[in-house]
Formats: sequence, C-alpha cells, structure tokens
Amino acid sequence: MTELGTVVWPPAPIRTERLVLRQSEARDRAAFIELFALPEVRTYLGGPRPRDELEHAVPELPGRRPGLFVVDLDGAMIGTITLDRRDAERPGHVRPEAGETELGYMFLPEAWGRGYAAEACAAALDWFADGLPGEPVVLCTQTANDRSMRLAAKLGFTEVQRFEEWGAEQWFGVWSPVTASG
Repeated sequence: MTELGTVVWPPAPIRTERLVLRQSEARDRAAFIELFALPEVRTYLGGPRPRDELEHAVPELPGRRPGLFVVDLDGAMIGTITLDRRDAERPGHVRPEAGETELGYMFLPEAWGRGYAAEACAAALDWFADGLPGEPVVLCTQTANDRSMRLAAKLGFTEVQRFEEWGAEQWFGVWSPVTASG
C-alpha cells in the first residue's frame, strides 16, 4: 500500500478463530515461491512464473511491505492478503480521483475449500475499516474465476461494473464498511 494514512504498519498479528494474519518472516520464503510458481494459483493472475527465476528473485525476507499480510495456519503460511492502492491508470474506480484500496489474495491449493480465504479477508477488511473508517475497498477478478466471484459475494462486495482487461472479462466491486454486514 503506498499510503496507510494514520494506520501503523505493521499491526499486531490479527487472530481469527483458526488463523493469524501477520507480517512475513524468512520462514515464509518457500511458500511465497510456491504461490507464484503454481499454475493453479496463478491461472487468473497472469500465469505461473518459473521456479528457478523465483528462487533468484524472491528475497530471503519476502513480502515485507505495508499492506501485505501472511495468512498463517498452525505456524505455516497458507496464503497472503494484500491491501494496495489501485493504479489510477487501470480501469475500474469508485472515486473520481481514483486511488482506492484494493483487496487481493492468493492461497496455496491445499488451503482451498475450507473457508480460510473468507475468514482471513474478513479479518483484514475489519482491521482496515477500524483504521480507516468509511474508506471503500475495491476488488477486481476475472468473471471466469468462480471461486473468487463467490468469495467477493460472501465478503459483501457489490458489483460496480464489468470491463475487458488482459484479454478477459473483469468483475469490479466495492465493499464499504458502512454498509457491510458481519
């Protein structure tokens, strides 16, 4: 996230019923490489990157930046949640001046289908709403990504528009802490 306003980063770890959202650590490096190398994870995100390239490119302490949470289950990284400013040059905005915060997430396949993404994203959104009250959060996903479309609905995102980007139809929605339930 290029700007966190008055929010202090990194926050204390966020604990949910089953998960911990925390800052990355050196022990997470192998999981970061997996996230970017696995074709099934990167299907709707531009495709996998070569593992040997990632082994050289990923730093010993990966993902250390404001807005990136590691999702930890029983001491092991199973995914990431990001809250970043959406590039003003990209299509899809809810503010005339752009710069909205965009929710992103990636999970290892062994974590799929267990509700971890919904649990972790809801916790990150609640943290964000507490730190920046009234600030909208946007989400963009390919309409072909059924899992992500279901997650967006479950989290309370409402469709704003659809558009073509990167050769595929994109769904663009907004979450507002004022109207979100749960």
